[in-house]
Amino acid sequence: MLDISRGRVPKLETLLNLVEELAKFKINELQLYTEHTFAYRKYKSVWQSWGALTPKEIHTLDKRCQKLGIDLVPNQNSFGHLRYFLEHPKLKKLAEVSGPYEDASGEFVRRPTTLAPIHPGTIPFLRGLYEELLPNFSSKRFNVGCDETWDLGRGRSQKLCERIGKGAVYLNFLEKIHREVSTRGKTMMFWGDIILKYPKLIRALPKNAIALNWGYEANHPFQREAAKFAKSGISFYVCPGTSTWQTLIGRHDNALANLRAAATAGKKFGAKGYLICDWGDGGHPNPLAVSWPMFVAGASLAWNSKGFDKSKLAPVLDRDIYGSSGIAQAALKFGMAHKKLGVNAANETPLGTVIAAPKPEERELFCRNGLKWFSKIKTSRIKAALKEIEKQRAILLKTKTSSLSGKTLVRELDLAARMAVQSCKFMLWQQAASAGRSTEAKKMSAVATRELKSLQKDFNTFWPTRNKATPKHCPEFLQWRIDDYRRGLPVHM
Repeated sequence: MLDISRGRVPKLETLLNLVEELAKFKINELQLYTEHTFAYRKYKSVWQSWGALTPKEIHTLDKRCQKLGIDLVPNQNSFGHLRYFLEHPKLKKLAEVSGPYEDASGEFVRRPTTLAPIHPGTIPFLRGLYEELLPNFSSKRFNVGCDETWDLGRGRSQKLCERIGKGAVYLNFLEKIHREVSTRGKTMMFWGDIILKYPKLIRALPKNAIALNWGYEANHPFQREAAKFAKSGISFYVCPGTSTWQTLIGRHDNALANLRAAATAGKKFGAKGYLICDWGDGGHPNPLAVSWPMFVAGASLAWNSKGFDKSKLAPVLDRDIYGSSGIAQAALKFGMAHKKLGVNAANETPLGTVIAAPKPEERELFCRNGLKWFSKIKTSRIKAALKEIEKQRAILLKTKTSSLSGKTLVRELDLAARMAVQSCKFMLWQQAASAGRSTEAKKMSAVATRELKSLQKDFNTFWPTRNKATPKHCPEFLQWRIDDYRRGLPVHM
């Protein structure tokens, strides 16, 4: 499952190349996670600046997938994660809440993302999306999402949730969606996180639905959760992740453990499938080149978890994906560089979130911890991580690959690594400035500003070779850090 809703909408050529490679590793299903980036006729103003896949492009991709033995499953979130639809003037009334609200900690705000299940306009809205989206796919399955419905019970449905319970309200709306999906001859798939909070309701799920049991940490309790679905007689997938989002160059140690745990639990409890999730939180600056090692590792673990041989991963990647020896080893070591920092946090590394941290006044959720990491990591550890990334960059740039695809992937890897380098340099600058070493900090900011401008130019130039629209929603954080350097005061001191 590839996220195409956070800032990076791949071009058709990118997706066609992707499925050719996925087929080599016996990956037989692909989902393109969509919130607002299908080219719905009525909502051009919603998706236009992001880019969107058109019906014609989906038709072309679907035909190629059929020939390759890949089921291209439509994926349209249908309850939560609809922020950009709900900002549309005509759709605001469908939102559960009318405006942003603070999370429990008060650190960030959540913006309206969840449909109001009791509003009479919600099902007609979804019906309109389905009628336009689904005819473009040959698949008999449809992932309707319905995960992370944070707003539910806070607004329009509050009284109903208090009366019959939030779980029952969620299930009732899911059943309405199920009827819409079944009417169109599709089997409904949905993310299982919400229903797992109400285990007594699992048995009440539609029996022909497929729950997607997701979790992305090394210690995620797949065994316990899979057992609940299996005991209730509900078909389910296990859904681990690549751990690339909010990391830029990967968190491969976590991903490998997560992928293995999902495969083990899925095998034990009879999972119907194994879906490797590749997200793009925080603008999706993490490229496909960084995800490929975990795609391949996940494919191997899914087919034979006991037979997975980590030592074969690099040579297989070099032969079949990167097209030259040495590239894969650098890519794998990039994904381990964060360990030198000596800190750990769910769904992120400082290498990813420092540079991509939003402006504090925006109180955005993703990458929000980035500007605080400098005070928690020793200078020596930051320098060690920086040295490791630069070492692997040097190795990467010495490799030679004759394939156009390989050259593209090398360039992607290097751009991601250059961003991770800037995370290290920004933390070092924060430490110098906060310690009162103003002369040193000024010199550091001058050098880093030049490097960021160069990186910004190179990233924007490369963008259209792989992606649609403009990079507007992806690397805007590069300018944020340039502005921070110009102000001369490190934020979150």
